[in-house]
Amino acid sequence: MTPSTAVAPPSPDWSRTALGEPAGWPLPLRLTVDILLNSPTAMLLMWGPEQIMVYNDAYAALTGLSNLRAPGGGVPSIQPAAWSWNGAAIRQAWAGDSTSYRGVSLPVWRNNGVAQLPLDLYYTPVRNEAGGVAGVLCTLAPAQAAPPAETARPLRLLVVEDNADARYLVCETLRALGHEVQAAATGEDALPELARQPFDVLFTDVSLPGMSGVELARLARKQTPALQLLFASGYGDALTRHLEFPAQSLQKPYDIEQLQAALEQIAQRLAARPA
Repeated sequence: MTPSTAVAPPSPDWSRTALGEPAGWPLPLRLTVDILLNSPTAMLLMWGPEQIMVYNDAYAALTGLSNLRAPGGGVPSIQPAAWSWNGAAIRQAWAGDSTSYRGVSLPVWRNNGVAQLPLDLYYTPVRNEAGGVAGVLCTLAPAQAAPPAETARPLRLLVVEDNADARYLVCETLRALGHEVQAAATGEDALPELARQPFDVLFTDVSLPGMSGVELARLARKQTPALQLLFASGYGDALTRHLEFPAQSLQKPYDIEQLQAALEQIAQRLAARPA
């Protein structure tokens, strides 16, 4: 068998980019760019406070924009869709959290027009030598179908949300997904409901008038230790990650795919629990 011959890709002309020559780069940037340019998967790096773009050929092909030429390096006048679709998601990555989002519909250029393409997005903070976040790497892949839950039994949820419109919307969404739903506007209203009938999941907003969602969850867990807890918060898991009991959090605004994924995880835990 004839051994295969490694072919090195042509070196990018970094002099035309805002990053300048690689000799002056910090090590984390050099390592990340080497991985990005050698990857067959679409990747987009935003580096530094100027958010200088670096991307590979796979990303340029995915977006379908003929004017994109790897490795990038300019500061865009219009943020790419992977950056502009959800400001909260990007802020979370810059804050140091690795996050992923499934089935995000982003605009791409196809057949001389714009089309929506479902993608799975993975955001990874890139840290400098001092441990701070110096950049964010986004990996983009065609959306994969979420695996089915281990059990077909619908979940029984108590939704606690003080905003009437939001409460109606989330309850109708959950019912459309096949689950059984009851609702309450406050923690004080929710506690008697939890005592009156069994639920699999308490899905509560963190910020409620009177009793907070966290305090409600704490009391509910004392009442029903097996109750699964799901929070919705505009601060992600910042207010809930240090709780003394297990819980999941959704960052507002969340989409149906994120809600489904959280419920599927809960359903799998419940299915694995001894009878």
